[in-house]
Amino acid sequence: MDFRNKFYLLRHGDTDYQGRKKDFIYPANCIDKIPLSEKGVKEVEESAEGIRGVDLIYSSDFLRTRQTALIVKEKIRFDGPIIFDVRLRDLNLGVWHGRRKKEFYNKFPIEKESFFRRPEEGESWNDLEQRIFDFILDVDSEDEGKKILIISHRDPLWLLLGKINNIGKEKMIEIKKDKNKIKTAELIKLN
Repeated sequence: MDFRNKFYLLRHGDTDYQGRKKDFIYPANCIDKIPLSEKGVKEVEESAEGIRGVDLIYSSDFLRTRQTALIVKEKIRFDGPIIFDVRLRDLNLGVWHGRRKKEFYNKFPIEKESFFRRPEEGESWNDLEQRIFDFILDVDSEDEGKKILIISHRDPLWLLLGKINNIGKEKMIEIKKDKNKIKTAELIKLN
């Protein structure tokens, strides 16, 4: 897929939910909850060293991504505004937020059907894929020749990479099962 702009993707840094709370799904309404851990702050500072010449920064509005964006902004001396967009939010798991991951995966195993099945009050992977893809198409249509940094979460970035690279659902499942595929604070050049 050809874009008019250059895109870079950055996953937020480490939180307690990658460490001591790793068996739990993020709680509902966590816009202002779940800060970066000390490890996460350091990860983002290190990743920021690889970022140069950014024209625009877009970020999810969750606390962990806002903190990531602010650290990057300071480290690279970016003088523009950070644009927070709800379309960059993590997957909405509905009534499953705050519960154990094991319970969720017993009901919603990582398989092809998960692209189509929605948890109660939540969204499917296809819903999220469409949301993040619509976002990038909208952003790409607004400018040309810009270097754009997008700060989000693992699932939106995983699905965006799959859609852009035309990766089939079976291969996407394999990638999803590899928990280290998109590490915290990992910087990825999209195009």
